[in-house]
Amino acid sequence: MSKITRVEIHAFTFETENLGLGAHAAAGVGNVVYMPGSTLKTQRFAVRIGCDDGAQGEYVTHWVGTPSALGQAQMLAPNLLGRDPEERALIYDDLKREVRAYDHMGHGPLDIALWDLAGKKHGLSVARMLGAFRWRLPTYASTYHAQHEPGGLDTIEAFCDYAQACKEQGFVGFKIHGWHDGDARKEARNLLAVRERVGDEMFLMIDPACQLRTWMDALYVGRACDEANYFWYEDPYRDSGVAVTGHKLLRERLKTPLLVSEHVRGLEQKANFLLSGGCDMIHADPEYDLGITGAMKIAHFCEALGLDVQMHACGPAHRAVVAALRNTHFYEMALMGPGMANLVPPVYSCGYSDQPGDLGADGCVPAPDGPGLGVEYDWDFIERNRTALFTYGAS
Repeated sequence: MSKITRVEIHAFTFETENLGLGAHAAAGVGNVVYMPGSTLKTQRFAVRIGCDDGAQGEYVTHWVGTPSALGQAQMLAPNLLGRDPEERALIYDDLKREVRAYDHMGHGPLDIALWDLAGKKHGLSVARMLGAFRWRLPTYASTYHAQHEPGGLDTIEAFCDYAQACKEQGFVGFKIHGWHDGDARKEARNLLAVRERVGDEMFLMIDPACQLRTWMDALYVGRACDEANYFWYEDPYRDSGVAVTGHKLLRERLKTPLLVSEHVRGLEQKANFLLSGGCDMIHADPEYDLGITGAMKIAHFCEALGLDVQMHACGPAHRAVVAALRNTHFYEMALMGPGMANLVPPVYSCGYSDQPGDLGADGCVPAPDGPGLGVEYDWDFIERNRTALFTYGAS
């Protein structure tokens, strides 16, 4: 039996050209805009778990690599010491209780690293451990938010042009993240124009990211989704995506399925939201929802009810989960825009990529099948760009 003797958390930064935060100036993927000639410095963190027998697991965060998640991961990491790393279900429950008064965002990376450790220890990919049955994942383009600064996705015409380009490249779907000012009329015009441009054969989705100001605004945009035959309508208005009653009333008036619960954290809360009528499909994320263990619990809950689940965002853990699920549709390549790189850390030394240019000719990306998560991290890059190192256990 292995025993965890050391946990490392490496905070690091990386730079991406032609991206910036614009006038908003607050960090967060939802605030990134196209700024030619600018360089955006971003922070993420990496987890490495070591055992007394040499077994090791690792994971580098994508979207969840925020200062608040880093703080929670630091709180939780000491709880792993002395544990059997393969007791993931028990560790899941213990860590869930440990941060019950917080939002759980630091839990996922630790759980994912434990899955990576188990896969490497037994010479299996995490995807196969989960029961993967498909190795090419249909992928949709998920846009950066619209911007008021010139360039990028700054007009309805720019969205139409970009949607057409993504269709021609082979993406099976296209998801709009609109403007931050919550103008329902403009959002409706935009989604209708995109449908007219790409035709009926491309899946279209919209995620206002809770920026529509009122329930009536959400209803107005939802009716435009109905008219344009959108595949789903996501997190519409300023309830922050957590109000069951408001979404239940929207569902009664709209035919477009509601995809909600990205901001409702974990199995029990998502189950309550769905059973109370708040959505048609659950949104889950291995990073956000307490790891691969948590994401699979949520997916199996949805399957037991005969309902679909959609995985949020991208990464090797996300691909492993999607590869093993019958009741899901696409892999999300997030986020994308004209001339805008996907803001994921350049930490892979094995050819893994979530950049738009690396979409397969079949409109798919592969599910990694090497040991563990199936990726190799560039630890030289992480250590060169490290801003802080937190270690727990043996030196």
